[in-house]
Amino acid sequence: MAGVASAFLFGAATPASKALLGGIQAQALAGLLYLGAALGVLPLVIRERTFRWPWRAGRSTLMLLAGAIVLGGILGPLLLLLGLRAASAGSVSLWLNLEFVATVMLGHFVFREHLSPRGWIAAAGTLIAAVILAGGEGGGGIFPVVLIASGCLCWGFDNHFTALIDSISPAQTTFWKGIVAGAFNLLVGGAVAGGTGQPAPIILALLVGAVSYGFSITLYVTAAQGLGATRSQMVFSAAPFFGLLLSVTVLVEDFTGAQVMAAVIMVLSLLVLFSEKHAHVHRHDFLSHQHRHHHDGAHHDHAHDGLGAATSHAHWHEHKSQEHAHEHLPDLHHRHDHEEDDEPPPSKE
Repeated sequence: MAGVASAFLFGAATPASKALLGGIQAQALAGLLYLGAALGVLPLVIRERTFRWPWRAGRSTLMLLAGAIVLGGILGPLLLLLGLRAASAGSVSLWLNLEFVATVMLGHFVFREHLSPRGWIAAAGTLIAAVILAGGEGGGGIFPVVLIASGCLCWGFDNHFTALIDSISPAQTTFWKGIVAGAFNLLVGGAVAGGTGQPAPIILALLVGAVSYGFSITLYVTAAQGLGATRSQMVFSAAPFFGLLLSVTVLVEDFTGAQVMAAVIMVLSLLVLFSEKHAHVHRHDFLSHQHRHHHDGAHHDHAHDGLGAATSHAHWHEHKSQEHAHEHLPDLHHRHDHEEDDEPPPSKE
């Protein structure tokens, strides 16, 4: 549900950003959107009792966060807005499905995310849906496609970086990404344009950033930590469909046959994805980290006074070394190699 909500909020960002580009320079707008994201999650950060400065969260977290800021917070949105300036919002929304393709390829070949045959079928179905949609779009030539594809590659790396951050919360990850990347793009963009524009578009950009970037990114990171970056990105790839839905209902645009076909393929692909079952004997080494969890008995068996087992909460905790077999996803606790795909647990006989 976090992934679906994230997709809906992000799907609304492209047409809103297209309208704002008329009064704000692209890089300055990228900065305002991410500063808005930081402001949007600031109340969540204040409410958390586990706030940590990134440089005190460990070298791994600092490096992952730095990569997410540079690729996902600075380069990704800038490339998107440059492409959006040269092409229609509808075309750009559909091309953003390339982020899913980049995330899947990086997940399998770089970040050790196991994909079963059903996972590959779902990935192929999502790509086919994207091709069907993009095939009927005129766009503005090859240059904006290259810009959007490059931005999607940056976000592909960003998706995996943020999914691996386990020393600070998703809200804190979003906050630091928004503050650093937003300030950088705003200062550089404002200097290039000689200013950021009129107050009204600036306020609107901050609001769009708070909702469509801040809330959306926090929900996405929450989903990625529970499902793995690849599977959460499959859910997130519904964002263009939410954009189409808003176009049809709010802007009264036509709902074409290609859109209907792609939507059916996407739904079937997601059903295949979530029908997969992956279980085998695997070993957990000792681990100490922080993330949102509940006490499911398999991995989180530490005690809390007055806290129910089903209550979701976040704090720093440790996992003892253990070996067991159960169904699992490539979440924070299951980043292990697979010598053979989808083998059932061996018999104890």
